[in-house]
Amino acid sequence: MNGLTMTIEALSGLLEKKEVSSIELTEAFLQQIQAKEPELNAFITVTRETALEAAAASDARRGRGEAIGRLDGIPFSLKDNFSVKGIPMTCASKMLGNYRPPYTATAAEHLLQAGAVLLGKNNMDEFAIGSSTENSAFGPVKNPLDPLRVPGGSSGGSAACVAAGEAAFSLGSDTGGSVRQPAACCGIVGLKPTYGVISRYGVTALASSLDQVGILARNIKDTALILNQVASYDPKDSMSWRDAAADYSAAIGAGVAGKRIGIVKEYLGSDMDPDALAWVRQAADWLTAAGARVEEVSMPNMAHCLACYYVLMSAEFHANMGRFDGLRFGMRAEGDDYFSMITNSRTQGLGPEVKTRILFGTYVLSEAQYEKFFLKAMKVRTLICRDYEEAFKKVDCLLTPVQNGLPFHWGSRQGDSVKMAATDKLAIPSNLAGLPALALPFGSAEGLPGAVQLIGKPFSEAMLLGIADYLEQEGQRP
Repeated sequence: MNGLTMTIEALSGLLEKKEVSSIELTEAFLQQIQAKEPELNAFITVTRETALEAAAASDARRGRGEAIGRLDGIPFSLKDNFSVKGIPMTCASKMLGNYRPPYTATAAEHLLQAGAVLLGKNNMDEFAIGSSTENSAFGPVKNPLDPLRVPGGSSGGSAACVAAGEAAFSLGSDTGGSVRQPAACCGIVGLKPTYGVISRYGVTALASSLDQVGILARNIKDTALILNQVASYDPKDSMSWRDAAADYSAAIGAGVAGKRIGIVKEYLGSDMDPDALAWVRQAADWLTAAGARVEEVSMPNMAHCLACYYVLMSAEFHANMGRFDGLRFGMRAEGDDYFSMITNSRTQGLGPEVKTRILFGTYVLSEAQYEKFFLKAMKVRTLICRDYEEAFKKVDCLLTPVQNGLPFHWGSRQGDSVKMAATDKLAIPSNLAGLPALALPFGSAEGLPGAVQLIGKPFSEAMLLGIADYLEQEGQRP
């Protein structure tokens, strides 16, 4: 089987024509995992036996003429903060080294019900804290395009495994760019839909008002296909949206004529990487040539996004991590009394970056600092949302960089919290506003793929996918 970098559409066609079986396809991906993992380290858990059982069940359905749909028999992976009943979920932390969930995340359940074959759970930054997948208790993930560079984070394992042909697609979580930024680093598509479109039930929370399930795939059509499967109302998620779009692929192939595209003035400064700006300008030129109208918009509060995000994210992370105390959840260390047991458990079970964020969250929520930091950050978040509202009165979507240039080299930002935080400054704003955003491979530099980002109004995923599909198709033309 030589189709490890094929799209879902192509693989599904082979399965439908019975030119390959799901067992053969799954075995091919498992062999790729075995060959690549010693260097890549994109998986924490590989579920070989259950994957082959699911593939056999898919082949049996096809033999009876009862295939469920396009995803039936297609191998995929999950970031290791998604619960799947009976399969280890570690969140890349020693704290959850022996944890097996008693239930399955809703998004994962939708894929399994569609007949997709789970290959395993992907490596990540511990508890999704990080931008480089250097903060895993199971070791870092390598970028399959350049092993000297990071694959992005915190969904770096998911992005790397798709880019390396270890899975047809993956699901990750995006709290501040954690799907889009690694997608850009690894040259694939990453989509974060509107807050509430995909259920977060069963996904370990980092910051509940920012967390979203995201999709990592090889092209736009695959992304739309997966979104159609996983987007749904879920009563188990209190923020789930009741009215999901009927078909997220509806605008694919419709072109971009008449679309109004905004370029954010504040992202055109001298501090921006020339290549990142060049990719945006090239995409804007292509859209203009196809009949779209491109204009600059001003969003003055974007300068405060990074500080606002890190205050709010750390505060919510502090609250969500309270359960991992060695008593309710997580590894339990010995201690002379209750307090020393908790102290020892968290000291031994959590990594340094996680501890740093918990401590910072504790600080900004303290009585002495609450108004100075947390309350002010909440007010700034409102201003950022208003910036988007004003921009979308003039344009249909925004075109921006995903990150400020190519992925950085291993270790170059470790220990420098300011530089590391700045990695996500272009992806964070859409999380603060709960807006759909998509990272798309576009352009190149130093032999590596570049990327651009599209951000839309709430529930405009179909439109974003249609515009992205045009850019993708235009980029494939000679």
